[in-house]
Amino acid sequence: MAIYDIVVPNDNMLRQINELVDFSFVLEELQNKYCLDNGRNAVPPIRMFKYLLLKSIFDLSDVDVVERSKYDMSFKYFLDMAPEDPVINSSSLTKFRKLRLQDISLLDMLIQKTVEIALEKELIKSKSIIVDATHTKARYNQKSSKEILMEKSKLVRKAVYQIDEKMKGKFPPKTMTNELKDEIDYSRKVIETVEAEETIREYPNVKAKLNVLKEIVEDHHEQLRYSNDPDARVGHKTADSSFFGYKTHIAMNEERIITAAVITTGEKSDGKQLQTLIEKSRETGMEIDTVIGDTAYSEKDNIQYANQNELQLMAKLNPNITQGTRKKEDEFEFNKDAGMYVCKAGHLAIRKARTGKKGINNNQKDTYMFDIEKCKVCPLREGCYKEGTKSKTYSVTIKSNEHIEQEAFQNSEEFKAKSKERYKIEAKNSELKHRHGYDVASSAGLIGMQMQGAMAIFAVNLKRIMTLLKE
Repeated sequence: MAIYDIVVPNDNMLRQINELVDFSFVLEELQNKYCLDNGRNAVPPIRMFKYLLLKSIFDLSDVDVVERSKYDMSFKYFLDMAPEDPVINSSSLTKFRKLRLQDISLLDMLIQKTVEIALEKELIKSKSIIVDATHTKARYNQKSSKEILMEKSKLVRKAVYQIDEKMKGKFPPKTMTNELKDEIDYSRKVIETVEAEETIREYPNVKAKLNVLKEIVEDHHEQLRYSNDPDARVGHKTADSSFFGYKTHIAMNEERIITAAVITTGEKSDGKQLQTLIEKSRETGMEIDTVIGDTAYSEKDNIQYANQNELQLMAKLNPNITQGTRKKEDEFEFNKDAGMYVCKAGHLAIRKARTGKKGINNNQKDTYMFDIEKCKVCPLREGCYKEGTKSKTYSVTIKSNEHIEQEAFQNSEEFKAKSKERYKIEAKNSELKHRHGYDVASSAGLIGMQMQGAMAIFAVNLKRIMTLLKE
């Protein structure tokens, strides 16, 4: 400890995390996963958990987090190791994830722990949560096994050329076939070429890229069979852009601490997760009176849920609801005396009917019928009346009571002021993606994505708590 007191200062982030969090909860949760009277003792589960946390905080591969723990004294201190203690084999981390963590609700447990710490330190003052969803691309984003290997070997060569361009003549010729076996053989030759260069192979950037390529080549049956991730799905960010992967639905308070998360496949709707996020946030001990989100969360079910639970829902209605789905507004005007619409030729609708069932989430519509005989001979019929049709109608959506009340609320000054807090969750999504590798899944499958999300969210919450404590 005397050595660590000298080389790991008090303001070191890992020292602060160690002092902030009692990691014994990991042992309590996992103790029934270990046999205490058969075989040699396992690596302490707390240490294994901390390895995964370091991997998430610093966005490292299994090989690189173990390698760094050999010489980084702050890592050794955090892992509760003596300076001379040997490190684990990196394959142990895979076993730990698969054998010890799969059957526990890791995501909810880690969020619960961080919110408990924040409440204990009296850091949470607000009673609002902000909700949003962020997408994560599948690890192998719809690429063939050959394309994956080509990409990884290219990254190795590029890192080598930045150090010594003369290496271009030493690499083997690229494959000219579409055979996966040939690409694997080529990748092995690339690895051998780099490893033969003692000086170049030790550069951190080269070493990191080389480790990834070696990991895939050495275990290609395991790694490359995930080229088409079995759980990943196509989701849409906008009307004309899509992604292949997963969604993480997040609730965060105004202090920027994540209070709940739900990880789904990419095609799931954002709005359908709102009630779960609210309930999970309350289970952590958070008091909630306001929910802030975008238009995805303003569907009728959510408005009704908010009213029943005495919550203010700061989510704008879809423009189709606030403006109605009324089309060609310049061509049809409402005559309030007759209670009917008039077309641009001056013809009044002859009757109206209400369509849609009461109690169904979709709004009902008022449909106005015009005299088809007048339409047939109308001088303005072009573009309005289609030859041969037997009726001419015009429909206007009717707002439900919930929508009328929500529209009035969203025009209030209170709503406008509170909605400005929504930018905070956009910044949190960016932090997860760009500092903690959450832009791309680190493994295949929904379970792997949930573990990655649990560690990343635990890391960003701890960092945020430390920032609040300093403030």
